Amino acid sequence: MLLTVTTTHEPATDLGYLLHKNPARMQAEEFSFGKAYVFYPEANTNRCTVSVLLEVDPVGLVRGRRGPAGDGGQLQQYVNDRPYAANSFMSVAIGRLFTTAMSGKSKERPELAEMALPLTATLPVIAARGGEAVVRRLFEPLGYAVRVEALPLDEQFPEWGESPYVSLELSANIQLQTLLTYLYVLIPVLDNEKHYWVGEDEIEKLLKRGEGWLSQHPEKDLIVQRYLKRQRSLTREALERLTEDALPEEEAKVNVSDEEEQKVERPLNLNEQRMGAVLSALRGVGAKRVLDLGCGEGKLLRSLLSDHQFEQILGMDVSWRSIEIASERLKLDQIGEKQRARIELIQGSLMYRDKRLEGFDAAAVVEVIEHLDAARLAAFERVLFEYAKPTNIVLTTPNAEYNCLFPTLPAGQLRHRDHRFEWTRAEFTKWAEGIAKRFGYAVRFQPVGTEDATRGAPTQMGIFTRTAVGE
Repeated sequence: MLLTVTTTHEPATDLGYLLHKNPARMQAEEFSFGKAYVFYPEANTNRCTVSVLLEVDPVGLVRGRRGPAGDGGQLQQYVNDRPYAANSFMSVAIGRLFTTAMSGKSKERPELAEMALPLTATLPVIAARGGEAVVRRLFEPLGYAVRVEALPLDEQFPEWGESPYVSLELSANIQLQTLLTYLYVLIPVLDNEKHYWVGEDEIEKLLKRGEGWLSQHPEKDLIVQRYLKRQRSLTREALERLTEDALPEEEAKVNVSDEEEQKVERPLNLNEQRMGAVLSALRGVGAKRVLDLGCGEGKLLRSLLSDHQFEQILGMDVSWRSIEIASERLKLDQIGEKQRARIELIQGSLMYRDKRLEGFDAAAVVEVIEHLDAARLAAFERVLFEYAKPTNIVLTTPNAEYNCLFPTLPAGQLRHRDHRFEWTRAEFTKWAEGIAKRFGYAVRFQPVGTEDATRGAPTQMGIFTRTAVGE
């Protein structure tokens, strides 16, 4: 079985520092099921590819094994697909060969380990029970461009139909650590089979590698069931722990975020000005069907619901608690049936492709992107601009240049602790224009709040309009 990972980041040979594997020599490691080889078929400044070739020994797997041979007798133990498509063994190999890379550490290139890089992973043959549909359900919500080719049972006999194997290519701008983690978890899930005993320790592996993304994946249940070989007790425990771990953390972030930012900005009534500017922009583009992404406790939703220009409103937030609070504050259980039919609140993550977000006239993304690290920001860009692709997007973020004018904000400090960055006007313009060009949008900019002659306005807003509407 073969896995390759390619980057065009320059210098591309830095991939060797991240993987802790020297491009100049081949390395081999023994496993209980066979041997794995790591080598670089190409390694230059512009392009570098690392390959993992897994050589499974089907005879060695059953040598000395006791117990019944199964329905196929002794022959079945030796004649199987494991040398070519043993997904779970490839996952084991990734975990051992790239332990340091999966931890996100690089002694020689620490800054590179934090960067989102252009990466392409290829598996020429991999078992995919459920075919292309399951592959896309697993990987597309994570922001990957997915190319799948079904493989026939026998090219000489097309009437035999397709095999349970596919050729798979995954591409994304993503941290190497994140790519390897997703592959480690999802490769065995594709096969729906594990070639070794699954016990309690597999729950710990899954939760460790799924931290930060699995609890919000739309196919969470499928992933857990398949990873744990559909053992009900293990599956139930894992799902319960995922739910317990995810909600308090996300809700705590929401509460801290609201309190800290409001404390800094309250003297300017900036939140009210921001909501008014976003509402005005949505009215200005003639939107009728509107998304409020990261809707929080419903401040913008209230204004949208009171304006009958907006015929369909969908609010989404990662926190169930915020959704509940928004529902209570909007009194959705008390308003009339016609009014209630205009609005829907859902729980979801901006890290994953979600078909519920498609087909809208506009999306509001108010003070959200600054909470995302580089890898999650890259995933968000594809989820919103490439997959949901509303006709218009109204997006706001703090202007870092203005921070020194807040009397309660210490010099050099962000507006609150959950912000991963705060951009200057030039930085925001560069990002927004790059995104617009990449995904077929035009963008214009608008200051929000009272402008300072030198520092600009406290909030910056980008209004994106799709130019490639027919795509």
